[in-house]
Amino acid sequence: MKLIQIAGFLGSGKTTTIIAISREMSNRGKRVAIIVNEIGEVPVDAKIMSDYGLKVMDIGGGCICCELMINLSYTLEELARLYSPDIVLIEPSGVAIPSSINDGLSMVKFPIERGPIVVLFDGLRGEELLADEDLSNFIKRQMINANIIVINKIDLLEDEKIKYFEKLLSGINPNAKILKISAKNGCGIKELIEEVLGG
Repeated sequence: MKLIQIAGFLGSGKTTTIIAISREMSNRGKRVAIIVNEIGEVPVDAKIMSDYGLKVMDIGGGCICCELMINLSYTLEELARLYSPDIVLIEPSGVAIPSSINDGLSMVKFPIERGPIVVLFDGLRGEELLADEDLSNFIKRQMINANIIVINKIDLLEDEKIKYFEKLLSGINPNAKILKISAKNGCGIKELIEEVLGG
């Protein structure tokens, strides 16, 4: 069972990306499960994903990386027992730090394969968010944890802006692979899948 985190700040397109890569992986014969973590009373993302016919276990009520880590471990065990997925996609809340979640996976009592940490960067709002000092520090912490940084919403960006973001993000995390996608229209999704399955 390979675990892949798809993280990113609020509004970066995590749900749309997860739906797109889940459907493509399923088309390739992979059994895919999704764990959604949300803060708030109404699990909107889980409902959206369920409407697409994808198996979702919503562990809501707070942040995966802190008090819900025991619940995450239990959820993974239940998924393994009931569904035996090949791939588990974890969508942390938009205010989670990916390394904390990865560290907490040591509580899982059965063999798992830790796939890459994928962090989405919002191509439309990224520059604005990085201009805010408090948000900038937080978003950079997410990026530093990434194995793969994905610039999303490239269908709405000029080429020069994409190149600017590639350079900017490489400066934040020189060890991460930088990919470009439009989760909305599917551009770059197959390349992302090749990277997460092979990485």
